[in-house]
Amino acid sequence: MQVQDALKAQIVDRGACETPSLAQSWRRCCDRLRAELGEDIFNSWFGRIELESAEGGQARLSVPTRFLKSWIDTHYLGHIGAALAAEIGPMVRIVVTVRSTVRQEPAPPLTPCMITGKPRIAPLQANDEGAPAATLRRIAGRAGPLDAVIGSPLDRRLTFATFQVGRSNELAFAAAKRVAEQSGKASTFCPLYVHAAVGLGKTHLLQAVAHTAAKQGRSAVYLTAEKFMYGFVASLQSQTSIAFKERLRTIDLLIFDDAQFLQGRSIQAEFGHALNALLDAGREVVVAADRPPNDLEALDERVRSRLSGGLCVEIGPLDEPLRLKILEARLAAAHALHPNFELTPAVLAFVARSVRSNGRDLEGAVNRLLAHTTLTGAPLTVEAAEVAIRDLIRTHEPKRVKIEDIQKLVATHYNVSRADILSSRRTAVVVKPRQVAMFLAKTLTMRSLPEIGRRFGGRDHTTVLHAVRKIEARSVNDGALRNEIDLLKRMLQE
Repeated sequence: MQVQDALKAQIVDRGACETPSLAQSWRRCCDRLRAELGEDIFNSWFGRIELESAEGGQARLSVPTRFLKSWIDTHYLGHIGAALAAEIGPMVRIVVTVRSTVRQEPAPPLTPCMITGKPRIAPLQANDEGAPAATLRRIAGRAGPLDAVIGSPLDRRLTFATFQVGRSNELAFAAAKRVAEQSGKASTFCPLYVHAAVGLGKTHLLQAVAHTAAKQGRSAVYLTAEKFMYGFVASLQSQTSIAFKERLRTIDLLIFDDAQFLQGRSIQAEFGHALNALLDAGREVVVAADRPPNDLEALDERVRSRLSGGLCVEIGPLDEPLRLKILEARLAAAHALHPNFELTPAVLAFVARSVRSNGRDLEGAVNRLLAHTTLTGAPLTVEAAEVAIRDLIRTHEPKRVKIEDIQKLVATHYNVSRADILSSRRTAVVVKPRQVAMFLAKTLTMRSLPEIGRRFGGRDHTTVLHAVRKIEARSVNDGALRNEIDLLKRMLQE
């Protein structure tokens, strides 16, 4: 009898061991979700979900924040249901709840000098974050990842009133002002995307939007790509990524500068999620970069597509009348601090005619002329001004040519698309333009062969070298090809 009881006990124990626990089943569900959705999405949304029960055809899961509950309910209940059915059994109902913690401590206070407008939500509590109280105390005591969502500092001088308008920037100015004055209403051309070369006023316009929104009491954040990347990485390290996401998605207006510097697949994916959430909720987004969205090859294709869906505006080079207006404004600001500093109309006209690059160089020219007048005490003639700003005069320097500009011009000239040049197609109608573009990239830019290959659809440097040598050899005997290349060079350098 005792032997039979012992055998029964062993059978019961073995059956208990063979029945998977709830935690084990959920781990297998997570493995399925990770394989189906990818590592980035899984880590962003599923890392802090807990399966509390699964019985009677009902599964109960818990998450740390209301925002995460809403997102899971909206986007991923079907995926979770399929994973549960495969590992545990079909579920008639899946309930997602927000779990709470015992202690509640406030999140770090908002910094008035860095956030524009008033937050639309109360400061996050410990039960909102789902983070340990010690973590919240540490964040409150020093600058942490949540501070990155508060935004980058603003320059109080960069307002619409101080922005000088000309033919090259009047459309961008009007569009930015319209977005700034919407006062909570969704713009018809959102997102607004502004692109221009260095020093032509992108940042000035974006910060002007932020200042105007602040006066209206709107919750607006001005972020540079660097600040966003730092904040996202820091939130992962301190396990506050959910709070980072939630803060970013509750603002009325996101102003994002230097998008060309946004790097890293996970960081770009998070920016894309935030961008989609804000636009889908009818919020305003303004983005600036140094080139159009489709030319940001390092940026995720889905983000580029979403940015291209709004109004894309270019700020062109400053013409001479606009350069003169900028100089007069800079001179007035300098005169307020140095009443004896004056420039004759002839000197102003010379500077406006000679310094053609960008607004920062114009400001540098005024500073050099001020230093010359203050330190030497000599009258400032046109000849003296030429000596003072000679390092800023680039009249005779060749124009800096970009590979993107070469690809666009060559594609237009040969009646193909830029996508064709970057593709793997090897038909004659595409190969010749591609090789000409590679030859011009090697001739007119300082890029290395591997870098040129990467910019031409990820090709090897030997492919670029072959193209360069082939065009060089053909142009010796082919006068028509030689004339085409000369024409393209002149058009690119004008």
